[in-house]
Formats: sequence, C-alpha cells, structure tokens
Amino acid sequence: MKLLAKRGVILGVLAMIVIVTVSNVAVQIPINAWLTWGALTYPVSFLVTDLTNRALGARAARQVVYAGFAVAVVLSAVAAGPRIAVASGFAFLLAQLLDIAIFGRLRRAAWWQAPLVSSALASALDTALFFALAFAGTGLPWTTWALGDYGVKLSLALVMLIPFRALMNQAGAPVPDPRA
Repeated sequence: MKLLAKRGVILGVLAMIVIVTVSNVAVQIPINAWLTWGALTYPVSFLVTDLTNRALGARAARQVVYAGFAVAVVLSAVAAGPRIAVASGFAFLLAQLLDIAIFGRLRRAAWWQAPLVSSALASALDTALFFALAFAGTGLPWTTWALGDYGVKLSLALVMLIPFRALMNQAGAPVPDPRA
C-alpha cells in the first residue's frame, strides 16, 4: 500500500508541476476581454488535489501541493517571469491548502460536496490573490480577467465532478454514502 501511495504522490506532483507551469504561461495570453487561456488549464490543479486528498488523505495532498509548488514556481519564473511566478506561487499555496482543509471538513458529506465546495471557495481566494499580485498596476484589464477566470473556475469545478467520480471509482477508493 505504501508503494501505491508513493506512486500517487509522485503522479500528483508531476501533474501539478505541468498544470501550474502551463497555466502561468497561458494566463498571459488573452482569449478575449474576459478570459485568458490559463482559465482553462489551472482549475485542473484542484482536481489533482481533491483526488489525492480523497484517495490518499490530507497529508499526501499537502505533499503534492508543497512539491508541486516548489518546482512550478522555479519553472514559472523561467517560462513566465518572476512576477507571475511569485503571484502564482503565493496564490497557489494558500488556495490549495484552503482546498485541502475545506475538503477535509466535508469529506464525509455527499461525494460531490467536498470537491465542489472546496474548489469553489479556494478558487475565489486563488483568483483574487493571483490577479491582484500578477497584474495590478500593469495597465492590463486584470479585474475583468479575474472575473472571467473565476466564472470559468466555477464552471469547471462542476465539470470536474465527472472525472473526479470516474477516477475515484476506477481507483477503488471509497466514496462515502451521503446517507451514512
């Protein structure tokens, strides 16, 4: 079992590094006045955290967040610049730890409540911190990007329930009975 848990953490860390680094480059490329490409990639990080938390527990989820944070900040500094990397790292760390804490409080509720509520609340914190730190004072339309970004994060939090449930069933992880 320990080998499986170690493998799960390593896969989570690798996924987190890719997601965060790609998102930090993509957030600098607008789709329109309301969205950047990063809005479409970053919400997957909450799926990774929530899957790790459900399957392996909060401790393993924090390991994924800390290791993913450390490597992704360094890669993002090179790929997207230091301001984006610092803003992303700070927002990512606080939001992901909030996600883990909320998920932990709701883990015995209906299977969908913990990932949906934790992702929605942590995404609000992430969005506010990241866009303010990364783009305030730049002249870029960061407030409209933040609003669009959060709207997409909420939508994707709902959509991510599908792979969350499917992957939890595939992994054989217990999905708590909401009646219990």
